[in-house]
Amino acid sequence: MDINVTYQRGPTDPGAGPVRVGWLLGPVDAPVIYEPPRRVHSRDARREHAKSASRCPAVVGLESRYFEVPCPFDLHIGFTRDKDGKAQLRNLSGEKSAVRGSTLGKRLSLVPEGEWRFADRPMLQLKLPYYFITDEPVYLTQLEAYMYYRKTPLPGTIFGGRFPINLWPRPLMWAFEWHDIEKPILIRRGEPLFYCLFEADGPDRAVQMVEAEMTDELKTYMDHIGGAVNYVNQTFSLFEAAERVRPAKLLKVRDR
Repeated sequence: MDINVTYQRGPTDPGAGPVRVGWLLGPVDAPVIYEPPRRVHSRDARREHAKSASRCPAVVGLESRYFEVPCPFDLHIGFTRDKDGKAQLRNLSGEKSAVRGSTLGKRLSLVPEGEWRFADRPMLQLKLPYYFITDEPVYLTQLEAYMYYRKTPLPGTIFGGRFPINLWPRPLMWAFEWHDIEKPILIRRGEPLFYCLFEADGPDRAVQMVEAEMTDELKTYMDHIGGAVNYVNQTFSLFEAAERVRPAKLLKVRDR
């Protein structure tokens, strides 16, 4: 049986054109250090030659579907245990660190040891204030910044995930699983922490990233679903309930 699948859309199709994804910051001190998400592209690649790989439609099409979230400050972190064997993080920059230890501790933390996926692989989390919101069904997939070359490879892997941002706008975090605890984590401000891939209702939909506004309706909805993870293990089971109370429109482009 022949199956022909086409994603061509007519001009009256509600899914025609790019899907609009809004980004915004939640409450946070020093919001100026959090840069907008950036579309991934080969910034310094040569493009003079017509056959250059950086001009290949397949390469351009792949990169255009990824957005990167940059690291807001320098991280140089080591792992240790105290005299009682309790797992701890060390700020290896010491007095040269641009971030005070008390401030860093509010953002970066170790996951309780009983919640690690593997007993020998510590997990840590960097809390971020980034939210993404759409008024169409769109899934966000958070994954490793695998197209970015690091002179000092990270000693572990990112702990990613996938969820619908139209129903579940939640603050993102950088979660890391530390495979080689003898090696430090070193990430400089501005380097990508992770990529975001947005999936709409077909592979032909491009993504238009816009800065969104924290409206009263959006805040009320976020408050309604916020904190559910503290009470329910499988939050995906709450999507249907969230959809019932979700206003039709939550995305409002911020005026500049």
